[in-house]
Amino acid sequence: MTAVPHPRTEAAARARSGRRSLAVALLAGAGGAAVTLLASRQRWAEGTAAVAGGDFPLSAKGGDVTGLPAALAVVGLAALVAVFAVRRTGRYLVSGLLALAGAGIVAASLLGASDSGALDEKAAEASGNTSATVESLSHTAWPYVAVAGGALILLAGVIALRWGSGWPAMSGRYERSGAPRPRRSAPADPDHPGELWKALDRGEDPTRGTPSG
Repeated sequence: MTAVPHPRTEAAARARSGRRSLAVALLAGAGGAAVTLLASRQRWAEGTAAVAGGDFPLSAKGGDVTGLPAALAVVGLAALVAVFAVRRTGRYLVSGLLALAGAGIVAASLLGASDSGALDEKAAEASGNTSATVESLSHTAWPYVAVAGGALILLAGVIALRWGSGWPAMSGRYERSGAPRPRRSAPADPDHPGELWKALDRGEDPTRGTPSG
């Protein structure tokens, strides 16, 4: 005979799974954004430009090559926070934005790993020749570090899409409409003078139904 799992056991298992997925998504999203921002500030490419005095060394940081990874990392952070501020359809949309931000970082960083445009512009400025290009071009590993950061943000978005519907929202003090829950008022005292005057204003007899002493 097959044992039927207890509802409380299933609920506890779902709660543990939700907490694990939440922790992984937060660590992956925040860590990925930090890694991407750090990598964007590092040197991505190096080379030289031919000038009158010889070869002039050039270098370009990630932000010089492409500004997309850093910008999308900020978008990813904002989406990671916004996941907990919305529910249902809104949460799916924000989770999708988080995943797209990570995918965009991966694509932009991979393209930037072999890009020479930023150094070509610097070579033209250094030599005074608008047609000059960079020589002895080489790239560092930092673009691929940014790729790893984007992959972490993408992972956070996928986790949010899969398990985010069971995560808690920022506040439970508000209803789904966003309005605060009304406070329960104490029952009116029919013998209170104010209530007697209100009954008279409505044309009622406040003494009706009152037992005689």
